[in-house]
Amino acid sequence: MSTPSPIAARPRKHFSMIRGFHLADVFTLGNAACGVGVVFLAMAYIRSQQLPYFLWAAALAPAAFVFDVFDGRIARWRQTQSALGRELDSLADVISFGVAPAALGFAAGLEGGWDCLILTYFVCCGVSRLARYNVTAEALSDGGAKVKYFEGTPIPTSVVLVAVLAWAAWQGRLGDEVWGGAWVLGPWVLHPLTLLFALSGTLMISKTLRIPKL
Repeated sequence: MSTPSPIAARPRKHFSMIRGFHLADVFTLGNAACGVGVVFLAMAYIRSQQLPYFLWAAALAPAAFVFDVFDGRIARWRQTQSALGRELDSLADVISFGVAPAALGFAAGLEGGWDCLILTYFVCCGVSRLARYNVTAEALSDGGAKVKYFEGTPIPTSVVLVAVLAWAAWQGRLGDEVWGGAWVLGPWVLHPLTLLFALSGTLMISKTLRIPKL
C-alpha cells in the first residue's frame, strides 16, 4: 500500500492551525486588519491628497482598539487564553498601535529627517514594550490569572496620537500647515508635533510608571 507524499500532507497542517484559532483570535485578526487598513489609507492620502482617505484611516484606529479590548475579554470569558493568542495579540498591536500611527504621522506631513527618526523610535519603543510585557506577564500577575498593572503606558494609548492627527486634519493643519511649523536643525527638518510620538514612546518603555490594569 502506498504512503501519502509529504506534499499531500501539508494542507492538513495548515487546516489544523486554522482550527486552533478561537473566537478571541478572530477579533485579534480584526485588530490587525484595521491597522493594515490605516497604513493603506495613509498611503492613498499621500498619493491623492484627498482628505477622506486620511479621516477614514484615523477612524480605523479606534476600531482596532475596540477589537483589542474585546479579544482579551472574550478569551477570559471563554477560558481560551493561549500562547498563540498572546503572540497574535502582540503582533496585531505592533501593526495597529505602532506602525499605523507612525504611517499616519508621516502622511500628515511629519516627514523630515528628525521626524522619521522619532517615528522609528516610537515604533521600536512599542515593539520593546510588547516584548517586555510578554516575558514579564507571569511575574506581574503574582501567580494569578490576570496581570495587575502595566509597566509603562500600554501601546494602545497611541490612539490619542491618532486623535490629535485627526483633529489637525479636520482643521486643515496637515502638510505645510501642520501644527507647530517646521524647524531646521542641522541637516534635517523637525516638526515639533512629532515630539508627541517621542513622549508616547518614552512613556511606553518606562519601568517606573505603573498603571493598574482594569
